[in-house]
Amino acid sequence: MKKYSFGIWMCLLLIGTFDASAQAPVWTTKVGARTVPSGKAIFYVNDYGAMADGKTVVTKSIQQAIDACAKKGGGIVAFKPGTYVSGSIFLKSNVHLQIDEQVTLLGSQDFADYPDTSSRVAGIEMVWPAALINAMNVKNVAITGKGTVNARGKFCWDKYWTMRKDYDKRGLRWIVDYDAKRVRTLLVQNSEDITLRGLTFKNAGFWTVQLLYSSHLTVDGLIIRNNEDGSGPSTDGIDIDSSTWTLIENCDIDCNDDNFCLKAGRDWDGLRVNRPTEYVVIRKCLARKGAGLVTLGSETSGGIRHVYATDLTAKHTDNGLRIKSATTRGGVVEDIYFVNSTLDSINNAYQFNLNWYPAYSYSTLPAGYTYESIPAHWKSMLQHVEPASKGIPGARNITVKNVKITNAVKAFEINGLPTSIIEGFRLIDSYVSAQTLGTMEYTRDWKYINSVIDISSKPVVAKKAGNMAEEERLKQ
Repeated sequence: MKKYSFGIWMCLLLIGTFDASAQAPVWTTKVGARTVPSGKAIFYVNDYGAMADGKTVVTKSIQQAIDACAKKGGGIVAFKPGTYVSGSIFLKSNVHLQIDEQVTLLGSQDFADYPDTSSRVAGIEMVWPAALINAMNVKNVAITGKGTVNARGKFCWDKYWTMRKDYDKRGLRWIVDYDAKRVRTLLVQNSEDITLRGLTFKNAGFWTVQLLYSSHLTVDGLIIRNNEDGSGPSTDGIDIDSSTWTLIENCDIDCNDDNFCLKAGRDWDGLRVNRPTEYVVIRKCLARKGAGLVTLGSETSGGIRHVYATDLTAKHTDNGLRIKSATTRGGVVEDIYFVNSTLDSINNAYQFNLNWYPAYSYSTLPAGYTYESIPAHWKSMLQHVEPASKGIPGARNITVKNVKITNAVKAFEINGLPTSIIEGFRLIDSYVSAQTLGTMEYTRDWKYINSVIDISSKPVVAKKAGNMAEEERLKQ
């Protein structure tokens, strides 16, 4: 086993230019919901006709209880023990939806029970089915309890895979995710002071929890299990999407895509909206299977910045810290802290790619289609970013401190661009053991302070580095 250790001399290079302490920034004390609903009156959905038989769709009864609660100025909407089936429900301001331990909410498996709404999914604003649970254009809302929300998303997965086979043949891989219109489990949109706490979510049809265009959010103690009933595609755990002042803590996620993911719009449409994700704390959370413990992108157009991820654990997750974007996305990922965490048995410790998944990331209209005949969201995807330089993403100023990663396949898989060097990475007081060092392309100003990288096989030679090859830097 080869061991590369980075000593005091590298630390000296940083004196006067960088604070290697990686202390939590002052802004981290200001994240999260500022208020919670205070009403104590309880509105049982059963009193509005909801049957707990696990068969009857009781969407209208649940909604009536919510509406009655809101009309009285707020309170608690609750369920008597049992299993309930519902389509989309919509929270109102000052309402606390409480799903207790002996309650299971099952998602309807009929797309007709999820009405179309204006939203944004995967970086594009478009008409999309409402989620199972929605907090849209509201303030001071809580959704809590020890109960279970099982979206039963297989009906969405089956639709997607059927469409995918057809779309791939027609050169439409880039749009099938948007045309499939799968159902999210919980959506917070255009809202503030929202608290989500304690619930278990299972088998999302698409993303599990999306926090969109919202601020002052607390997500505490959620358990997400999307691998229990097959492997649903794109079943992200928690997506923070052009939202701010957000606290995610004490969550446990096992999913089939990114576990904790930060997004900010895609391509021309995302640049048009131009709303960042910023001031986000993720702490004391666990990622099991999934594509990334903490993923930034691939929707980066509005910028992702001021992120503090600490006291995290990952096991059998695909990537540790992940940044992904594309040359039509634009935006900058910056001021990122990834600290005090432990990861084991993952593929890539650090994976940064500014030209991620070209078959999905870039849109071309095949022969046989006319621009006039295609849907509006196709047109958004096909709209060119002008000037093209506006679409070049950036990644810089990333601090990793006191992070221990064991049994990785690769330590680094880093791919910048000739026009966008990934710069300002600091690995401080950290440890990585991996089979290979990996590759680095187009990087600059990477520093390693009091850190150790154990490599069990010959490192791959770096290509096209912005300065000296990073592998050569490690050997110094």
